[in-house]
Amino acid sequence: MLLTVTLNTALDLTYRVPALVPGASHQVREVSERAGGKGLNVARVLGALGRHVTVTGLCGGPTGERIRELLAGADGVTDALVETAEPARRTVTVTTEPRGRVVSRAAARAAATVLREPGPLVSAAEWAAFRHTYAALLPAATAVALCGSLPPGVPVGAYATLVREARAAGVPVVLDTSGEALRRGVAARPDILKPNEDELAQLTGSREPARAARDARRRGAGAVVASLGERGLLAATPLTTWRAALPRPLPGNPTGAGDAVVAALLAGLADAEPWPARLAHATALAAAAVASPVAGEFDARAYARLQGEVKVAEVG
Repeated sequence: MLLTVTLNTALDLTYRVPALVPGASHQVREVSERAGGKGLNVARVLGALGRHVTVTGLCGGPTGERIRELLAGADGVTDALVETAEPARRTVTVTTEPRGRVVSRAAARAAATVLREPGPLVSAAEWAAFRHTYAALLPAATAVALCGSLPPGVPVGAYATLVREARAAGVPVVLDTSGEALRRGVAARPDILKPNEDELAQLTGSREPARAARDARRRGAGAVVASLGERGLLAATPLTTWRAALPRPLPGNPTGAGDAVVAALLAGLADAEPWPARLAHATALAAAAVASPVAGEFDARAYARLQGEVKVAEVG
């Protein structure tokens, strides 16, 4: 069983409008909602790949009920979320991109305005209840992904604690977070750290990805796999550094591409897959996610086709 942790689950709402004008009234042409938060996106991708995955984390109130209703329809996903008294957050994305239109990644980012609530205030008792659930799930897990932001009330060193508990149970860990949670989490020695380029630079102070990834390894990560957007992935591993990329970038919506990378890395970690194959799958799955309009989903035909097109090269 694969396990994903989402401490700050969300109900993701997307409004599509013809144009976004500050201070104006807008007619919404299309509304979509889905169970969100990085770990839930990772789980849905894994379920679509035919893997059995359990999701845990914090989720409460009417918003949490709707998240769980939406999650119940996901193939291969088991709900082990822990209830909170305060409601789970919502994220609202207002996009001017017409559905089905293919645009560059830069244009897709520019076409969306995202509003993120901070999440529920988590009590000490709720955090303790989650810790109990997490400890009970670890013995059955083959690998765990710790993903996303921390809601108010959760200790800033939460991911460091969860990494250490997984390692003590002999369960390998992928960590995907940012800021102070990332800085503390990497010191706990996760097996794989998955930052994007900006997160890696904030952690290390270096804008040169290979140098920054090696620095992050020295800070405790077993391996570092950095998302470089259209330039693919860079992986600093214990033996060498790899680059993986498609011959040409795919246009589309980049939202959720990083979560698809985490899904592939988690599956590869559980299967002890060699790094070149692991990175080829992660790169192809990220590109297939770009071809899908919704995070947590991917174009299965594109994924099958693109696996053979990824170029993985050792760079040092």
